[in-house]
Amino acid sequence: PSGTGLDMAAAGRRRRRRGRAGEVAEDGGAVLRRLRDARDDLLSSGFWAASAGASVRARLGGSAELPARCVCYGLGRFGGCPIARDQLAFLLLLLEELGVPPARCSLFDPVFSEREAAVLGELGLRLLPENEEGKHDIEGSATLFYMVHCGNALYNNLLWRNWSLGALPKLVIIGNSFRGIEERLLPRILRRDYSYIAKVLKVTEEVALPAHPRYLDTFNDTSIHWFPLEKLQELSPEIWDFVEEPTYEDCDNLEIIRREEKTHGCSPIAA
Repeated sequence: PSGTGLDMAAAGRRRRRRGRAGEVAEDGGAVLRRLRDARDDLLSSGFWAASAGASVRARLGGSAELPARCVCYGLGRFGGCPIARDQLAFLLLLLEELGVPPARCSLFDPVFSEREAAVLGELGLRLLPENEEGKHDIEGSATLFYMVHCGNALYNNLLWRNWSLGALPKLVIIGNSFRGIEERLLPRILRRDYSYIAKVLKVTEEVALPAHPRYLDTFNDTSIHWFPLEKLQELSPEIWDFVEEPTYEDCDNLEIIRREEKTHGCSPIAA
């Protein structure tokens, strides 16, 4: 009898798991439909065409090396948050534009639900297994980092990890305007807390995404950034010798920097 009870309990657990899997699949289908609608809206509004012309082609045209990979941080709860869903739809269009296969695009946000993780898998995208705190080494591959409305420390950590004349020219960052970061922070705070952003500012090329009334909250203060080798070579040679890992003891609003922290809510980008 006890064995029969264990069998029944195991069968019950299997049914519950199948039920949850079915719910995830059903909900995931609804998310995919809303994502397709968001894509169609981006195309019909003219925002995507203007963005591709003003930024993507401006950076990647001519002799520029096309990114072979993409990393996305801080997307947010796109299953329920329209802002995050529009940003994901934009990312998918961007991958098509650049010819980057979905399997070569990796994402991380601690707020992703089981349903959202399943949807990303359906789209062929990869989830990073852990919180890198933005410290992603491109390992010689030209890489696009899609980091819309992320915390300043993530950009700073990314620059630190790739702080060399060989790596920085291979980075393209779509995220918060570096010029805007400079304008919002006192110079001493910028140099103390985000020293790698401060050091690279004057040689950073930046093009803002165009303003559009429908997407003001979604892409406000968003620019595409790149770091031309010829400009980087103008910096003092000593600047490359000091490569101390950043710490943020006195900083607030680090969002998904700390591995031990958990983030909740719709999305940090909606804050």
